[in-house]
Amino acid sequence: MNKILVTGGLGYIGSHTVVELLEQGKEVIAIDNLNNSDIRVLSRIEQICGRKPLFTEGDILDKDLLRKVFDEHKPEGIIHFAAYKAVGESTEKPVMYYENNLSGLINLIGVAEEFEVYNFVFSSSCTVYGDTSNSPIGEDEPLQLAISPYGTTKLLGEKILQDLVNFKPFKVVNLRYFNPVGAHPSALIGELPLGVPSNLVPYITQTAAGIREQLVIFGNDYNTPDGTNIRDFIHVVDLAKAHIKALDYAANNDFKLEYFNLGAGKGHSVLEVVKCFERVNDVKLNYRFGERRAGDVVQIWADASKADRVLDWRTELSLETMMESAWKWQQQLGD
Repeated sequence: MNKILVTGGLGYIGSHTVVELLEQGKEVIAIDNLNNSDIRVLSRIEQICGRKPLFTEGDILDKDLLRKVFDEHKPEGIIHFAAYKAVGESTEKPVMYYENNLSGLINLIGVAEEFEVYNFVFSSSCTVYGDTSNSPIGEDEPLQLAISPYGTTKLLGEKILQDLVNFKPFKVVNLRYFNPVGAHPSALIGELPLGVPSNLVPYITQTAAGIREQLVIFGNDYNTPDGTNIRDFIHVVDLAKAHIKALDYAANNDFKLEYFNLGAGKGHSVLEVVKCFERVNDVKLNYRFGERRAGDVVQIWADASKADRVLDWRTELSLETMMESAWKWQQQLGD
């Protein structure tokens, strides 16, 4: 596969994956509606790689636009990122999440079938495991009813794809992300939330930069060593590289559906992350503890040994590197 369609290609994980694809010599077709991304990312990708993807501004809810992209560019594989992804926002706007994340997926696989493009990498999430205490979690962990609408869209997305491969000739690699953070070492691309960040690390960096007055840690009374939530944080560059491995696996193996956890395989608490950021960047953060946030699981981290064994993929970049690159990215934004 040399021609890859990347939906949400200018977003946080999408842009880093586009860079990895271009550096592997792939021809990339990116589509993005710019709802939670920035057109300047396109030129920044070109600065990193010396070339940029073919780009279409548009929405995957527009089926006619999708048909035009497929007809014009004839992709051979698809990596699907285009979805809303904020847990907190999803509890406030569940219908928006169901419409965008599920209808968009259905449109995309429908057009892919029309054009006989059957290699599909799906951006899923560890939220499909629900609020479990069984960490480290392997791919055979029973899925649970999600505790947020965002999680429900990922759970239902996986179910849709599971039904699809039972009746159609698709090959789907389902990647369950844990918590992507950090930025490209060039500091040219990184996490760029529009408005108030819903994720921890951009809120940390914006607080450090004086954009936000104070960081609120949601809950310090959880049943964890320091009372704050525990997550498995993974550098976004490591995560992006896993998508190259997933495409290679789809190109060279006969299967219908495979699931892989993508995480570092260990947990860090929210407070640990805050302290790590302060230490490696020599910055003091203004933070306080607040009430728990609806939809947050207590603790979760990955057993990513299957990805190591089957995809020959593993994380290489440390929490310290994640915090250093995130701060370098934030500082560059102020230039």
